Amino acid sequence: MADRSRMFGILERWIAFRYLGARRQEGFISVIAGFSFLGIALGVATLIISLSVFNGFQRDLLSRVLGFQGHVVAMGQYGPFQASDALVEGVRGVPGVVSVMPSLDAQGLLSYRDFAGGVLVKALRPADMAARPAFADALVEGTLAEGDGIAIGKRMADNGRIKIGDRVTILSPQVDAGGGPPRSRAFTVTGIVALGVSEFDNTLVLMDLETAQEFFQLDGNVTAVEVTFTDPALGPARMADVAARLPAGLHVQNWQQVNGAFFSFIETQRNVVSLILGMIVVVAAFNIISGMIMMVQDKGREIAILRTMGAGRGTILRIFLMSGASIGVAGTTAGLILGVTLSGHMEQLRQLVKAATGVDPFNSDIYFLSSLPSFTDPWQVAQVAVASVALSLLATLYPSWRAAKLDPVEALRYE
Repeated sequence: MADRSRMFGILERWIAFRYLGARRQEGFISVIAGFSFLGIALGVATLIISLSVFNGFQRDLLSRVLGFQGHVVAMGQYGPFQASDALVEGVRGVPGVVSVMPSLDAQGLLSYRDFAGGVLVKALRPADMAARPAFADALVEGTLAEGDGIAIGKRMADNGRIKIGDRVTILSPQVDAGGGPPRSRAFTVTGIVALGVSEFDNTLVLMDLETAQEFFQLDGNVTAVEVTFTDPALGPARMADVAARLPAGLHVQNWQQVNGAFFSFIETQRNVVSLILGMIVVVAAFNIISGMIMMVQDKGREIAILRTMGAGRGTILRIFLMSGASIGVAGTTAGLILGVTLSGHMEQLRQLVKAATGVDPFNSDIYFLSSLPSFTDPWQVAQVAVASVALSLLATLYPSWRAAKLDPVEALRYE
């Protein structure tokens, strides 16, 4: 009995796959099946590629932004404040803290020969600057800021044709209490950094904290204390512990509060794009429905013969379920292979498109990052695969049910 069931299962599979083959009078049905296969494959591949790019963009941008500002930031509610050694050591005692860095953020205007542009001055103690991977690893030439030396972003250096050893002038927008022109001072460029974020590389100036305090006349005050944890997720969780060890006049924020709107916008875009691209798979599934209904109409005589030979309705149902589901499974498999393969080579594809067309599809001035990142999440790939196969199975239920309900007498009479 087991052998008969096994043989019958093989027969069902053989009939199901044979129905997908193209004969001259059934060519149109096979064309619909082919388009359904391509639609599912391209839809799955495009969806995986889009999700991978959004994941990479979010992860890469998040790591660079957090490396620039820390996971928890304490700022003065009424302007710059004193960050004593006791304050820094107190915060350092919070579990999970890696570093506590007093910092100074200010704006200014940098000029060199015929070049001028607004800059964001980031000032840290030399030891803190060297200990922060976002700056130390981004150094492409020279040394980081120390004393009267400054490090500038690579895009700014390229745009202004600024080299190591050049003297640039930075103008502060603040004026002295007694009036007069804004303060300006010449600094020597000792380093060039490339953080990979176009906005930073185009405007960033790294400066020694003491030098910046003197230039901006802050009397040893700072604008923020930046706290970094072993894991960014600890920032929101341990923010209350950090605030408890700081003076009452400071305002404490975690990275989600500072950048929450921006990353929520990225998440919204990913969801919308996923929904739109997912419709490609839905349309392909509707093609399966139409193709299977036409197949049932075309195979009415064969279905009647199978029924008269002893095949039950369950057998007919399984035959057409396998015919339709095989299109969805094959298309999903092809889409997964194509999507995962291309997701790992997005930057190479970007460079290929740029070389072939002369147009950069990922302009760093618009998308912040200088390269096209990609990260393929296995869980998301599994979700896409399951959803695609489920849609394909659902698309075959109605045509298969119609085939199983077909009356063999009526089918032969009207053949």
